Amino acid sequence: MKRSAFPFLFLVLIFSSQVQAQQDQGYDYWQHQREIVRRGQHAIFMCNGLFTSGRTLEQLYDWELEFFSEPIGGPSGGDYRIDRERRAVEIGESGAVPTMRAAFREGIGCIILPPDQDLDDIDRLPELSLPYPMQDPASIPWPDGDLIPEIGPSGDVDQRALQSASDWAFDRPSDEQQTVSLLIVHKGQIIHERYADGFDMTTRTRTWSTAKSIASTLIGMMVDDGRLQLDEPLGFAWLPESRSPESDPRNRITLRHVLNMSSGLETIDNSGLEYAIGSGLSYWAGASSVAGARSRALIREPGTFWDYENYDTILGVYAMKRALGGEKEYAEFPRTALLDKIGMRNTLVSTDRFGDFILSSQVYTNARDLARFGLLYLQNGVWNGERLISEDWIDFVRTPAPATEDIGNIYGGQWWLVPDSRNDVPKDAYSTSGNRGQYTIVVPTHDLVIVRRGLDYGRQGFDRWGLTREVIKAIE
Repeated sequence: MKRSAFPFLFLVLIFSSQVQAQQDQGYDYWQHQREIVRRGQHAIFMCNGLFTSGRTLEQLYDWELEFFSEPIGGPSGGDYRIDRERRAVEIGESGAVPTMRAAFREGIGCIILPPDQDLDDIDRLPELSLPYPMQDPASIPWPDGDLIPEIGPSGDVDQRALQSASDWAFDRPSDEQQTVSLLIVHKGQIIHERYADGFDMTTRTRTWSTAKSIASTLIGMMVDDGRLQLDEPLGFAWLPESRSPESDPRNRITLRHVLNMSSGLETIDNSGLEYAIGSGLSYWAGASSVAGARSRALIREPGTFWDYENYDTILGVYAMKRALGGEKEYAEFPRTALLDKIGMRNTLVSTDRFGDFILSSQVYTNARDLARFGLLYLQNGVWNGERLISEDWIDFVRTPAPATEDIGNIYGGQWWLVPDSRNDVPKDAYSTSGNRGQYTIVVPTHDLVIVRRGLDYGRQGFDRWGLTREVIKAIE
């Protein structure tokens, strides 16, 4: 009798399934890119800390570089080199992972170079030579300048409660939350201003994603002017190039979609890869921010799913660049349209090495400039009698993105909103938000702007709405 082959086949299947069960995806194929990004972050942090913020190495290692669980070197030296004459930094010896470099450029801040460029390439990097307004800010009254009138305490402010709110911000239960500045504006006047040791009103630090709200403002100016449309396709070619670009499904993505963080494009800045691929390569490794933003695949219907992605902001900024029409117009637009008009003279909007603004994160500024920015919104878009942004645009940025309905209506047009679950602060409040605790909070019902800057690390999680609640106690 012929023996059946079934038992043998059964054993093979069992063995195969056991082998497959023993496999996992534990190997990090991105480890070398992660190290490139790590070195690039060090280069940018150190370069901007020294040459944009004017801080010492000791201060950087105490504050800025605490972002890293294992910083490269220390104040007395390490695997880095500082070229003070060229205002540049090099991190790491070249080997399996290349040396990474960053250099300060006038009017822009520090730019990261790619691995195949060195400090001899600095002169090829973008810079902005646009002169600043002539008058000294120290002689110009607030808010256009920094001259603060000598006035006594306001009768409608509880000074004890105000100090308690300030202590609430600075005296944190965890040393992972490190407030470096707090500025409170009520009825247009600064009623409280406080800085940590080593910081003052001139100290620029990175805004991280608070820059997104600045980007939205500039884009809104273009929409108000009719040069961009919220509900029309972005209008540029996607990558990789296709034989029939007109049939690319990404053509359905509108400006509204990207500003609502609902583009439907592939997730690349989350799921543990934010410091290995995606925007990390343009922030920290010298890749093109625009090329990266245009290279993602569409995986969902635009407008249906909220996914916080840096490159969505970059797509909106790229649409703005194309609408402006020229490199010079684009390079000068943030200054001429917004920053110079409201006295934000300490603010540098940085670019990648191709001259494209990284307005999703790479802006350096101080607390007073961010207070001016918040005050523009508190004043319904008007500054010194000139309307800079429309009330329609302010309504848009404060309207919850439809795709956030099931997660508490937390996000509008590159601004964050009070979650549905919070009942301890006014629902009309809205806020910028940046990594490490960068917040500009606008509370229209209380004629209030709050700026909190931080260099948080670890879990972070500073409660901006809790701070808002504590400050409101002082003015109610």
